[in-house]
Amino acid sequence: MEPLTIGLIAMAGMLLLIMLGIPISFALLAVGAIGMFIVSSSMYAETQLLLNLMEQGTNFSLLAIPLYLLMGQLVYRTGLAGDLYSGIYRWIGRLPGGLAVASILAAAGFGAVSGGSATAVATLGPMCMPEMRKFNYHGGMSAASIAIAGTLGILIPPSIFMIAYGIWTETSIGALFLAGIVPGIILAIAYSLVIVVICTIKPEMGPVGERFSWAERFSSLVNLAPILLIFGLIVGGIYGGIFDPTEAAAIGVVGVLIISLVMGRLNIEVLRLALVGTSRTSMMIFMILLGGHVISRFLVLTNISSTLVDYIVGLGLGVFGLLALLTLMYIVLGMILDIWAMLILTIPFVFPVIVSAGIDPVWFGVYIIIMCELAAITPPIGLNVYIMARVAPEVPVGQIFLGIVPFFFTTLFCLVIFTIWPEIVTALPTYAFQR
Repeated sequence: MEPLTIGLIAMAGMLLLIMLGIPISFALLAVGAIGMFIVSSSMYAETQLLLNLMEQGTNFSLLAIPLYLLMGQLVYRTGLAGDLYSGIYRWIGRLPGGLAVASILAAAGFGAVSGGSATAVATLGPMCMPEMRKFNYHGGMSAASIAIAGTLGILIPPSIFMIAYGIWTETSIGALFLAGIVPGIILAIAYSLVIVVICTIKPEMGPVGERFSWAERFSSLVNLAPILLIFGLIVGGIYGGIFDPTEAAAIGVVGVLIISLVMGRLNIEVLRLALVGTSRTSMMIFMILLGGHVISRFLVLTNISSTLVDYIVGLGLGVFGLLALLTLMYIVLGMILDIWAMLILTIPFVFPVIVSAGIDPVWFGVYIIIMCELAAITPPIGLNVYIMARVAPEVPVGQIFLGIVPFFFTTLFCLVIFTIWPEIVTALPTYAFQR
């Protein structure tokens, strides 16, 4: 049997395993190892497994993942995330849909120190929903705004998914972090405008919140300071060339520890819970990364990637046609796969194609993260939506998905803008690394 045929059968088998509920890391490792054994030999398969385990286990860049996860856990456990939301709420709560807008901006701020999407939703949902219920917000609007807000956590640096993309594609993680800042801000503003417009047209969707005095507003700025300080320390250090993203993660953790200790919020129990949560998630991500590298080595043997590249290049679609095709593909994949599965199964095929088309890998990293955002809210998988359904069981899942629709198309519109004017994404990292 031809290696290409074996590769196609293996990919179909892997998709079946994932759909049957087998953890994606185990599915990747099993299919990759068995595939290498069949195509090459048992010695080759054993050698590749050992080499990949050693390579990933000693990869300095991977240290950033548990460190950023720990930073997010500490921010959540010490109540700094709650302070962030309350501080923003006091300033914009009187806008139409102001509470929902506050959740968008708080998620952007929380994403700046957490690096995850689901974590942001699980953290902000229990804080934001009670306030929105108090002011009789529409259930679908409330839950959808928090679900979409959480997606900003994987775009605004630091981002765990950007680290993974950078490692897989050998793209500068520091450049990816800087590239995500402006698009993240633009998306946060766009989502906020959508809420304000909807709630202006239909005030019953999101009534204005309570009024705060100017003294209360200015005093709330103290609540914003810790997050802004940590974000400025991380991004400023990377932008200034003082330290790399991994070193920035360690400095960020130390910064959160010092701030929470000074505020009297750090104790043994908080530290224990943060470390346990970080360990579980880090191990899951490490196994997925290992599996991704193993399956990539197998795909090289089958020539699937090169065959696909030759086929797509032969279509002569051009850059815009290629991106339109990829966008459609990722929307469909987002309906059946979670974010990690979508990234791992597509990057080995897609990245060589975009390189051959002359697309900037840093720009494409931001593009693919935005497509991951859509996967987090696309039915029937939509992880963020189901997290919100658990946080707000009184709101039907279908109603949340319906509330997501305007945000979904807003994201696609912004993506078109980033495609027409790619310098929106690339200007900051270009300036930072070419000074």
